[in-house]
This record gives sequence, structure tokens and C-alpha cells, in this order.
Amino acid sequence: PEGVEIDLFASESEFPELRNPVQMSFDNRGRLWVAVAPSYPHWRPGDDKPDDKLLIFDDADRDGRADSVSVFADGLHLPFGFELASEGVYLAQQPNLVLLADDDGDGRADRREILLHGFDSHDSHHAISAFAADASGAIYMSEGVFLHSQVETPYGPQRGVDGGVWRFDPRTWRLERFIQTSFSNPWGFVFDEWDQPFVADASPGDNWWGLPLSVRTLHGGKTTKYAQFTTQRVRPTAGSEFISSRNFPDRFQGDYLVNNTIGFLGTKQHAVVDDGAGYTGEPRQDLVASTDSNFRPVAIETAPDGSLYLVDWHNPLIGHMQHSARDPNRDHDHGRIYRVTYPGRDLVTSATVADAPVGVLLDNLKLPEYRSRYRSRRELRGRPAEQVLPAMREWVAGLSIADPEYERLVLEGLWVSWAQGRVDIDLLQRLLNARDFRARGAAVRVLRYTWRQVPDHLELMRQAAHDSHPRVRLEAIVASSWLDNADGARIALEGLKQPVTRWMGRAYEDVLRVLDDDIRELHAAGQVELTDNPAAASYLAGNLVLYEDEISRTPDAINLRAEDQAVYLRGEEIYKREGHCASCHGEDGAGAMQDIYPPLGSNAWVAGDVERLIKLTLKGVYGPMQVGDRTYDSSGGVPPMIGFEGLLSDEEMAAVLTYVRMRFGGVGAGSGSGLDGMVSAETVRQVREAARSQTGLYEVGALLEEHPLEEL
Repeated sequence: PEGVEIDLFASESEFPELRNPVQMSFDNRGRLWVAVAPSYPHWRPGDDKPDDKLLIFDDADRDGRADSVSVFADGLHLPFGFELASEGVYLAQQPNLVLLADDDGDGRADRREILLHGFDSHDSHHAISAFAADASGAIYMSEGVFLHSQVETPYGPQRGVDGGVWRFDPRTWRLERFIQTSFSNPWGFVFDEWDQPFVADASPGDNWWGLPLSVRTLHGGKTTKYAQFTTQRVRPTAGSEFISSRNFPDRFQGDYLVNNTIGFLGTKQHAVVDDGAGYTGEPRQDLVASTDSNFRPVAIETAPDGSLYLVDWHNPLIGHMQHSARDPNRDHDHGRIYRVTYPGRDLVTSATVADAPVGVLLDNLKLPEYRSRYRSRRELRGRPAEQVLPAMREWVAGLSIADPEYERLVLEGLWVSWAQGRVDIDLLQRLLNARDFRARGAAVRVLRYTWRQVPDHLELMRQAAHDSHPRVRLEAIVASSWLDNADGARIALEGLKQPVTRWMGRAYEDVLRVLDDDIRELHAAGQVELTDNPAAASYLAGNLVLYEDEISRTPDAINLRAEDQAVYLRGEEIYKREGHCASCHGEDGAGAMQDIYPPLGSNAWVAGDVERLIKLTLKGVYGPMQVGDRTYDSSGGVPPMIGFEGLLSDEEMAAVLTYVRMRFGGVGAGSGSGLDGMVSAETVRQVREAARSQTGLYEVGALLEEHPLEEL
């Protein structure tokens, strides 16, 4: 867009080591670390041993172009996530989380320590990835669907089923399943300046506020997703960031960025605003858009000078299911890094972080740029608590109450103590009573993780459950699911005395599900007072309604016999399965995002010849397809429609096509004993047999020669 400039920082032409980059991070010296994974998607039998690397790029003259590269670690395999720390680099090496340490200071890792073992590795593109750290230094690791991880920890085994996010605290070695929900493949995790988490789920292109999804779950259970905080989707996405840089216009500050890698190739920019307990927003612009069909932005981060850096995986093949893992067209040699600036405004003077005095690091926490504060916190975490904590208290005492940023700066002080493993209880109590609800909410989150150190944590949490702002109450309610059982039940019941508003209801329902047995034990023991808590009484009676269902549901089909209604509903379930129809065509059948995939409306492809519809569903289809007045073409980097011949039985395919024709195609009840919209399993069986000689996907033109489109 106007005013934005993008330049090349590095490419495989100058630096042959830059092959298939997947994640990046600036260190405290301003150098750019990049993980490269040319061995993706897996190590093939007979190939040389994988030699993926962790690289360090240096821009010595600060002209926005890389001058040199060094190898910190080699001999890696699929390093999809890493986080820098004073003690080394935490790195994904499935099935392990490892620490790479440079003990002799020569810029090369000379020690590799396995910290945790048991992360599922059978599907590489869903393995732990896209690392991020919160204000305490705890590391968040995203994981995709179909995986089943079982990780041994000092506190017992931790298990994850399907998509979710792990949280690992390197100081205590506590590992927990921070989010366990129906994610497909989250590959973007970022915090705002109040440490609120936001997750980008790659495959469907959904963007979620993390707090209501972070309720503790029973083993095998999942939290309920409520609604996205963005109002436009693109897919599939990889990498996200908030704009926090004086190099960009004031109106852009706090905007959410997310990369997309198919169809629209670039970075979407969304305005984000508070919405009661949660957030909402709207598309602002395309910050970056490319016509290079191999451009695959997968990571984004703000540099010390306030510019934005983009990592480009740069590959003709991006789909995982649609292409063989051994497809020779997979590229293993290219990679680009781009730098985005706003030349009409000055770049930021890079903060002094590495080896800076503690006082300088604390003053860095006043800087407007989130990433400057992020790196300064990281440096402080590596300093002795005996130096940091007294200096922090003196620094907080010197803050001006008249400063509009005062409470956020006090919160920075609390976070410094949290990161040292010695939470400052005085600051915690002050912030729980702050004027700014965002500061109060952040303080509750600190209490959620440090309650074992806080003697009166239960009373403090109870007060938060009665807070005047719904986001603070939601923080307390979600935290209650992580407390000791009876204590958590008490907080959950207390919260029911207050209104349950938008963004809260589904999370609250998940909390009550987890704590149900503890709540009922308290009630049986006469420890639940119901006279001033009618909502709790309704819950115990089994008739509490916590929210209005705002997620659109498919209308029931009409004029159907009971057995046909069962087929229709089965088809709905199949349509919405992970990796099936809704992933591309959308749950509403309108075609998912940016006119990439065709709609399933009342057109001849859906409502016409049933045999043609069955064939393209069995075998898949590629090539330009005319639907209405638009042409949809898979040759521009968009994966073609895959075939479901080996995935669905005759009965399943009949059910899902019945659902598609009746729900989206406008084909309803017919006359006589038949129903025009119904597709029988016998018809599918006959077409499957007749098309057995067709190998591979149908080309659109060839399919139309067999079954010309009719006029409807």
C-alpha cells in the first residue's frame, strides 16, 4: 500500500544456507536468528542424514541488508520452533524439546541437552512449532491435529490429544496443555502489550483470542471455541505479529498482522479493539501482497529498529495433504527474508539490550515498542535476582503516578519479579486493584501461575471473580480451572454471582464441566450457599443457560422422513470434519476466503448431474472451473480439490453429497417416493465401479466431455 516499502534482506543467492526458513527471532544484540529446514517433510530412507540449521544473520552496517551469516547449530532435523534465552536456545527436535548451549562463547552450540521427550512426531507439519514467550519467559509451543503427545515431567506425565498449545516454564520445568481445543494446525502465537495471547490456526485461517480457550480440560476433552476476534479470514496462515513501532503510523499501532500462503500471498492487517470481555476488529489493508506464486511468508517479527521482517519459505508446493511427501517438485534450496518499512517516518533507535546495566534494561521497559521490551525482559531474566529485584523496586518507586502509562509500567515491574521466580506480592495486590482493567486482568494472570507463592491467593482470586469488568472476571474464572480442585470450584461458583457476558459463556461452561464433581461434593457437604447465588442453584438443578448460541447452525432439512433426516445430519458431520469439505468451501458453503474456492450454491456442478458430482468427489478435480460468472483455477498455487475415494465409504459419500445438494444446492423434496436432493449409497457404488479405471484427478475439461453442464 501507499507509504509502505519492502526490500530484500537476504536470499539463497547470497547465502546458500538460507534454504526453507521456518522461524526467526532477533537476539539481544540485534542479530537475526533463522531456523532452516530443507529436510522437510521428512528424512527419506537412503538420503544423507538431515542437516537442518540454526543460522545467525548480522547486518553490521545497519543498512537493512544482511552482511554475513554464521551457523550456530547444524545436523538438526525439522527445527520448527525456537526461543532464545540467556542460557541458550530452546529448540524443537521432535520428539524432544532440547536446549542448545554455547558454553565456550564461540558462537557455536557445543552442548545439546534433551529437556523433555514425548512430543508426537509422526506428522511433521503438525509437530511442535512457532515458539513464543510470555512476560515470565515461559515458552508456548503450538501443535497440530492428529497428534498424541505424552511427555514425562517432574510433576508427572502431561498429555495432548490433537491440536493445542503447550506452555513450558524453564525455571520450574512445569509443562501444561495451555490450550486443548479443535485446532487444525496453529502456526502463529503472539502476545499483545498486556500479555494477552492470540493464536492463528493455519489450515482454516481462524484467529482466536487465547484466554477463553485456555480452560483446563479433562483428558481427551477440548475447550469450546467461541468466535474469532478478526472479521475476515484467509487461509492457510503462518506467523503473526502486532504492530508496535514508531516507524509505522500511529493509526496502525496495535494492529494484528497475519501471513497467508495460498491464493492471497502476503500479510493481512487487522485493526483490533476491545469488545467487552474480548476483542473484535476489522480488516485495515493488505500490508504485503505478492504476485510471485512461490512466495510463502511463514514468520514475521519487529526488528530492533522498528522495521518488520518476513521469512519466505519460498516453495512451489505448500499443501501437505495434496502432494506426496516425496514429490520431486518440493523445493529444498530457496529461502528469502524481507524487510518492511514506512519510509515517511523515522526508524526507531535500537535499544541497548545485550550486556546493558540493569537500570538501562528497566528503563527500556518504558519504550513504546513491544519487542524492545520483550528483549529487555529476556536480558533481565538472565541476571541474578539479587541484582534485579532491588533495582526493580527502586525503579517502580520512582515512577510518576501522573504518567498515563503508570499502571502498565508497574505491571512491567511485577513481570520482572515473576520472571525471577519471586513474584512481588505487594505489586501483585496493587495491580489487582488498578484503575485500568487491563492491568487488573494481567495481574490475575500472574496470580494464575504463581498462586503457590501467594498465601491469600484464594481470597484475591475471589475478589477478581467479582470484578466490575468482564475480562478480569473471565481471567479469574479460567484460572479457577487450574487451582486445586475444591478451591477452583469455590471461585467458579463465586463468579456465577456476576453477569456472564459475551465471550464468557462458553469458557464458563467448560470450567463448570471440569469442576463439576468438586462443585457437587461441596454442595453435598453443605458448603455451597445458594440463597444469594440463583445461577449456582440453576446449575446444580441442571437448567443453567450461560450464553446465547451465536454460532450459526445449519437449519434442519424439511419434508424428510426420519431415516433421510439421519442421512442428512450424518452428511453435515462429514462435511465439517477436519480436512474435509468445509476447510475449503466454508461451513456456509460460500467458498472460503478471497474467492479462492468456489461456492456450493445452486449451480449445475452441485444441483445438476449426480454422476458428475460423485465422480469429482471420488477422484478430485483440477484446472480452470467456471462457476457462475467466475473462473476458479488451481494452477496459480492453489491446491486442487483432492479425491475422497479412499477416505469415504459409499454410505458416507452419499450422506455428504445429500447434505451439499440440499443445504447449498437448493435441491429439496421431490415428488413421489423419491427426494431430488437425496443421493443413495447404491448410486455411489455404481459410479465408483464405473470410474475405477480413472487414475488420478479429473481434468475439468475431460470431466465435462463425459458430463456436459446442463442449464438449471
